[in-house]
Amino acid sequence: MRLTVRHATTYAYEPPADRCALRLRLYPPSFDSQRVLSWKVSVNEQAVPPLLSTASGDREAIWTCLGGAAEVTVLAEGEIETGDTAGVVRGLKETVRPQVFLRTTPLTEADAKIQALAAGIAAGKPLDRMHGLFNTVAEAIAYKPGTTSAHTTAAQALKAGKGVCQDHAHVFISAARTMGVPARYVVGYLFAEDGKTTETHAWAEAFVPEIGWVGFDPANRLCPTDRYVRLACGFDAADAAPIRGNVSGAPQERLSASVDIAEAAGQVQAQNQEGQVQQ
Repeated sequence: MRLTVRHATTYAYEPPADRCALRLRLYPPSFDSQRVLSWKVSVNEQAVPPLLSTASGDREAIWTCLGGAAEVTVLAEGEIETGDTAGVVRGLKETVRPQVFLRTTPLTEADAKIQALAAGIAAGKPLDRMHGLFNTVAEAIAYKPGTTSAHTTAAQALKAGKGVCQDHAHVFISAARTMGVPARYVVGYLFAEDGKTTETHAWAEAFVPEIGWVGFDPANRLCPTDRYVRLACGFDAADAAPIRGNVSGAPQERLSASVDIAEAAGQVQAQNQEGQVQQ
């Protein structure tokens, strides 16, 4: 599937910020099930190329503004070709050992309830256990937008029994690590079947012996398909955030963001003419 993505984020400051510094992880990697055909990231219409690649195969850049800034607009857009590998991540150029992702964080620290959830997963093959875990997490947390925040921990979300994709991913990651399985947080885009994608999406990846990293999206009860675009990964949502920043001058901040995803025009035309999608 060929997808076009436009992700715009605007920060407005009152009074203008004295100084801004942004870490951008808005560069989709190319690997077996994802090929970047074109991609550009800009800040206030200034192109910002990636500065470095992380050990996890992600690329990132730093943008700074030393003068006054009343508004900062970050735009990431381009075209991605995706394939369905049942969530298996192959061909990603990374050097980090999977065991690194056994490390817990404040957002993914397991409490007694998460430990009990993990202990309740039936014994069996590693992949089957991860499928059992992501179905259990999906049943334990109802999808309810607006009920949690960026600071909600996995333990808090499980206790409340409701949340969004971030919370599903955090609980899955926390429980998987409790089971001794390396797990990490992934942020990206999901082309919804109804076409109403308006924000970034999050899911988890677990390391399965003899297979490698496999994606699990408890919020949708799916392993990522060709409707998913992978941006970056990390220990948790804070670590994997597409944009992180530091602002000086103590201004008040207003944030607005939007994500638009569609099938590439050429693909739609091919589908109309030949009755099937050309991938």
